[in-house]
Amino acid sequence: MKFRARIFMGIGQVLALLAVLAAGACTPTTVSEGQAAAEAAESDFEQLDPATFSDATTIDNGWLPLVPGTQYLFEGSTFEDGELSKHWMEFTVTDLVKKIGGVPTVVAWILDYSDGELVEKEVSFYAQDDDGNVWYLGEHPEEYEEGNFITAPTWIHGIADAHAGIMMTTDPKPGSRSYSQGWGPAVDFSDRGQVSEVKAEVCTAIECYNDVIVVQEFTKMEPGAFQLKFYAPGVGNIRVSWQGSDKQREELELIGVNQLSPEELAEVRAKALELEEHAYLVSPDVYGLTEPMTTP
Repeated sequence: MKFRARIFMGIGQVLALLAVLAAGACTPTTVSEGQAAAEAAESDFEQLDPATFSDATTIDNGWLPLVPGTQYLFEGSTFEDGELSKHWMEFTVTDLVKKIGGVPTVVAWILDYSDGELVEKEVSFYAQDDDGNVWYLGEHPEEYEEGNFITAPTWIHGIADAHAGIMMTTDPKPGSRSYSQGWGPAVDFSDRGQVSEVKAEVCTAIECYNDVIVVQEFTKMEPGAFQLKFYAPGVGNIRVSWQGSDKQREELELIGVNQLSPEELAEVRAKALELEEHAYLVSPDVYGLTEPMTTP
């Protein structure tokens, strides 16, 4: 799950390691940041082939399964304007489908709260290729302040030079090449991911998980800043942390997984469709060029 993927990440091994030790963040990972930088320079984005998505909306990747009706609840903290804020996030896999660049995608509905105030609503789009890789084809996040709409840094594959990226590979292993998680130059979205290690056990408030992979996310726009995402087999993302000079220092932990009833799923579906209506108004040059969501 992408979550706050626009936390920009970058390069600078020595500075990052010193910052981690000074800040007491997570233990430095094994990925060479110099290697990540070199790979990012070689290929800024992935090449999506619609012909390789014969069953795109069945997302059963072992590390990132996205089953309609599943809702993930996260709780934690982040730094906003130099102050620590409580952070709450809801990530719901809807039964809506949106075709992007010829590929049907699963629509996720995301709510983001800071100190009890809703600061963002988002729809984001995922698909799985025939090899089992989960792709990220774009997002429409609407940001709010005191209940008022502020902005929507939307990017969608195939529009305004944007390209889909990979959110999870079919066989994630430490030492594998880094990969683009999406390329949206109009809104400065250039996140990359790389598997840095496998942890034997990671515990959250609800359960302990074995063989957890850690994906280190970064962007060259913020040298020395990293976001760490922890994925448990058969579950997906269970924790978010940080490393280096990341200013937001986001910490999130999975505190609940719900299977929504048909009535609850219908309520989420209605909210996502309502957001799409607004998206066509506030993002006519990007979202306005896409096909409407549909139910399967």
